[in-house]
Amino acid sequence: MRGVLLTIALCAALAIAGCGGGDSSSSGSTAETSAGAPAESINTKPKVDAPSGPPPSHIETKDLIEGTGAEAKVGDKVTVKYVLVDYKSGKEIESSWERNEPFPFTLGAGEVISGWDIGVQGMKVGGRRELVIPPQFAYGAEGSPPIGPNATLIFVIDLVSVE
Repeated sequence: MRGVLLTIALCAALAIAGCGGGDSSSSGSTAETSAGAPAESINTKPKVDAPSGPPPSHIETKDLIEGTGAEAKVGDKVTVKYVLVDYKSGKEIESSWERNEPFPFTLGAGEVISGWDIGVQGMKVGGRRELVIPPQFAYGAEGSPPIGPNATLIFVIDLVSVE
């Protein structure tokens, strides 16, 4: 009986030591947490965080999920899903997710705002990219209702296919 209790105590001590003994500064805990966290997927509508600070004067891109499929190049017909948010208010303006309709266009053909033609290039199928697009690469001083004049826009774009 004493041997069993000693074994249990030893296992408990090893388990506590393996968890860092409650010390939050242990190395490797971030990697373990990240590896154990559920991965974001382009199969679910993205949440777009409200911005802070002044809007940028140039297009900003940030890959949220790296795709592994075909790379989007000028002249390719691409299909995307997207969420559009106003930079200033942080409010969602529209989303292909709400209509349940992916959006096809020819990259670089001027079928969409220039911020998309620039920002979608180089994405790979299965990828998710955030684009912050200033007005000169979007709808400019005129706007396009419901998008107001001189609006900086945030898009989160999922690349569904490349042909």
